[in-house]
Amino acid sequence: MAGRGMIGVLLAGLLAGAMPATAQEALFDAAGYRIAHYRAPVDRAPEGTSRIAPAAAARLRPDVDALFVDVTPAEGAVRGASGQWRLAQPHDSIPGAHWYPEAGRGVLAPGIGDWFGRGMARLTAKRRDRMIVIFCLADCWMSWNAAKRLRTWGYRNIWWLAEGSDGWRDLDLPLAPARPEP
Repeated sequence: MAGRGMIGVLLAGLLAGAMPATAQEALFDAAGYRIAHYRAPVDRAPEGTSRIAPAAAARLRPDVDALFVDVTPAEGAVRGASGQWRLAQPHDSIPGAHWYPEAGRGVLAPGIGDWFGRGMARLTAKRRDRMIVIFCLADCWMSWNAAKRLRTWGYRNIWWLAEGSDGWRDLDLPLAPARPEP
């Protein structure tokens, strides 16, 4: 029996050594933000936030009933020193949503956190109780990270649209061209 246990330990060690580095990398940082493999099922809303279904979100009026905030990354885009984005491809979002590409990463690139924070303060008129519906795509941790970040910053009325713009489109609701917030 003891020999079998040792063989199991040795096999597990060999298999772990044979796994690619990406399979071994940490998925979360010490603060609890997802930092790798963002496109994966998400089973719960971040602590202190609530989940909203696409049909319920569709009954809200963007910028009237709630702020809709899209944190879908801008694949291939470049943000210049002036803060202006050069997009590699167009992005469609929920009509009326405010797009903050890259604000859902676990570790934010220089300037992104300040830009996102200032934008949210401006859009909410510094009201921490303003209703915010945050989203990305279905099975994407970026909106989860952004919701967690907003909660950490003291926002208290955060609704996470887990299905994101994919869930909106699945309801046969239109998407509209979006530009990153200034």
